[in-house]
Amino acid sequence: MEQGIQEDDQLLLRFKYYSFFDLNAKYDAVRINQLYEQARWAILLEEIDCTEEETFIFAALQYHISKLMVSTGSQDFTTEAEMDEVEAALSNLEVTLEGGKTESMLEDITDIPKLAHNLKLFRSKKLTLKAFKQYWFVFKDTSVAYFKNEEAENGEPIEKLNLRGCEIVPDVSVSGKKYGIKLLIPVADGMNEVHLRCDNENQYARWMAACMLASRGKTMADSSYHSEVHNILSFLKMKSRTAAPQEVSDVESMDMKPECFLSPRYAKKYKSKQLAARILEAHQNIAHMSLMEAKLRFIQAWQSLPEFGLSYYIVRFKGSKKDDLLGISYNRLIRIDTATGDPITTWRFSNMKQWNVNWEIRQVAIEFDQNVSIAFACLSADCKVIHEYIGGYIFLSTRSKDQNETLDEDLFHKLTGGWE
Repeated sequence: MEQGIQEDDQLLLRFKYYSFFDLNAKYDAVRINQLYEQARWAILLEEIDCTEEETFIFAALQYHISKLMVSTGSQDFTTEAEMDEVEAALSNLEVTLEGGKTESMLEDITDIPKLAHNLKLFRSKKLTLKAFKQYWFVFKDTSVAYFKNEEAENGEPIEKLNLRGCEIVPDVSVSGKKYGIKLLIPVADGMNEVHLRCDNENQYARWMAACMLASRGKTMADSSYHSEVHNILSFLKMKSRTAAPQEVSDVESMDMKPECFLSPRYAKKYKSKQLAARILEAHQNIAHMSLMEAKLRFIQAWQSLPEFGLSYYIVRFKGSKKDDLLGISYNRLIRIDTATGDPITTWRFSNMKQWNVNWEIRQVAIEFDQNVSIAFACLSADCKVIHEYIGGYIFLSTRSKDQNETLDEDLFHKLTGGWE
């Protein structure tokens, strides 16, 4: 009633902070279904950008999930076989810790693996053409160093990049055989943008997984490295077009309208039979998946999109005469030019010293390291919304995964009202 909700009103519930704990298909079936629905509508309503190639993968996964739900007649929230709870917990722990691989675990402790390959490098600069140049790259611990060639590896590198806390953005087109990685490395006044280009999907999967772990402060010795590589390769396989022509051509086998699985823009762009053919083509690579596996894969694909986890607000920065777009992610704030859509400045929560809201003039003020400070008024939402988002994200980023207790509201406001 405090929120203006009346009896028999219908509510749409969403996960607000986009920072999810590990999902387990056995115990998190309801939560996985909620996340799947949120991800599905984000794609259908084009709340998040994705390529045409990715759009048809999402459509194929939706088609596959809807078929399985119709055939089973339920959401399939139960597992296939009932197991003793203790046995299930032990089995889950063994999988999580990669039990039974003692030899590799001992090897991990004594030796941190490294990657060394020829990759192409491009540094984003204004008024220059995008030209990639080949160097010898060495990935060790959480850093990447590159040299003129392999023979120069024992000398001083041209540059060494520390990837802790950096942003990793995939730049991939399987059909175009482009396997790129965009690194956004934090510096005092924003982000350094570095582009890497791999030769093939196997090389890309290994380097992408290493970069993702390094951004979280982990090395390739971590037990999750091989599963990360596997997940990336599986996602690339979904993008590849390997269906046989005779299987794809049978568009009449689609028992639902293809327009139900795509945003209206594609329904206008292509005829119904063309959409059905493209969806069936993409479906060949995922037809073997179970219902829960397909939902998890949909969520993982959603999370891998470059703009995942960003909430946008129209704001007016102090001293500015025009409006800007402010993107809030789980670890950073981004000032975006409304005319071009290009990011102007990025500020990271890890560099934040303190922040507060002046409720009289509805202005948010934030102080960062290096004597950097900003202030803005939010035009598209109440300042309270920004207050909750920034505070909630900071708290989530400093919270242990094991701390699943409910947060007391007074404590939340103490933690987030004037963070220092």
